[in-house]
Amino acid sequence: MQGNFFLIDSDALITAHRRYYSFDICPGFWNNLLRCHKEERIFSINHVRQELLQGNDTDELLQWVNNELPRSFFLEENSTEVILAYKRIVNWAQDHPTYSDQAQAIFASSTDAWLVAFAHVHDAIIVTNEKSAPLSKNIVKIPDACEQFNVRHMDTFSMLRSLRVAFN
Repeated sequence: MQGNFFLIDSDALITAHRRYYSFDICPGFWNNLLRCHKEERIFSINHVRQELLQGNDTDELLQWVNNELPRSFFLEENSTEVILAYKRIVNWAQDHPTYSDQAQAIFASSTDAWLVAFAHVHDAIIVTNEKSAPLSKNIVKIPDACEQFNVRHMDTFSMLRSLRVAFN
């Protein structure tokens, strides 16, 4: 798997579900995710799946992940290349003069560092709703790590436009 596919962060799915693309209002969003996955254009990683599965048992998103989303959607991030990239990314955050010790520790144990590492190795585009905050002391944001490691990133709406998804 190499290049030009989208790698979705958990917040993109959670926010879509809770705010603007709930299953009852916009099933087309979810159907298009499945279609684009079959076309090998959209994936995520196992760390994201683990985050999503920590949701409420009655949550529709959790049910969708368990019952509708193929396991092939979530890629393994255990290759040597990804592990080495993860270590470089965590070291960057730990050496960064702005981030607090707590922010560095949270980032090191987060899905975010793995997501950036996987995207970096596989030339994927991260889809996240996070906004850059390079002067933040309390949190390492995905877009800031992406900028440091030349990883492309965009929000959900930009991904949909790039995929030419339209809800009719």
